[in-house]
Amino acid sequence: MELSLFRKTAEQILSELPPDLFRQLNGGVVVLPGARSDGDYMVMGEYIEDPGLGSIIVLYYGSFAGELEEASEDQWVEEIEETILHELRHHVESLAGVDYLGEEEERELLSGKSFETDQEE
Repeated sequence: MELSLFRKTAEQILSELPPDLFRQLNGGVVVLPGARSDGDYMVMGEYIEDPGLGSIIVLYYGSFAGELEEASEDQWVEEIEETILHELRHHVESLAGVDYLGEEEERELLSGKSFETDQEE
């Protein structure tokens, strides 16, 4: 999937979600063309809270391209949607003052298992 179609696909997925999920996500959702890795896995997306920048979700197109090189368009769409929902869960949990997903991810990392969608943070 080319970068322009990736962006359009992400925009379509985002447009179908309830607006309340984006409350206080003042940096929005940004697609960066590059890849990001963190140790042994590719970071597909991440939720960032920064006092200066606010709250933002970043999707790394290059990470998707590296992991999904031979995948069908349907597989790309599924992975983009899973990543967006995963990062939105981080955002909503942050608004609620909890980090259950982060704790779950930490347990998975400590146990040596791969968190299924945690090619994202």
